[in-house]
Amino acid sequence: MSGYDIFAWIVLLILVAVIVLVIWLMGSLPGHVARRRGHPWPQAVAVAGWITLLFGFALWPVALIWAYVDVPARRLEERAP
Repeated sequence: MSGYDIFAWIVLLILVAVIVLVIWLMGSLPGHVARRRGHPWPQAVAVAGWITLLFGFALWPVALIWAYVDVPARRLEERAP
């Protein structure tokens, strides 16, 4: 095995690790956004993010948009006089 082969394997392993990391980040992003924004159904948004990602990525933006909408309005804190 030459030095080029070893270098090619290292590059290939790094490439596979980056692809797995990007897929994991994209799958968990809608659920993470929904939890941080206080969405009423954060688990459903998380499942929608993973399911749409696994089935071709076509509706993944819809799950991300769902994470941003349908969030209850924040109540203004009443200030003590």
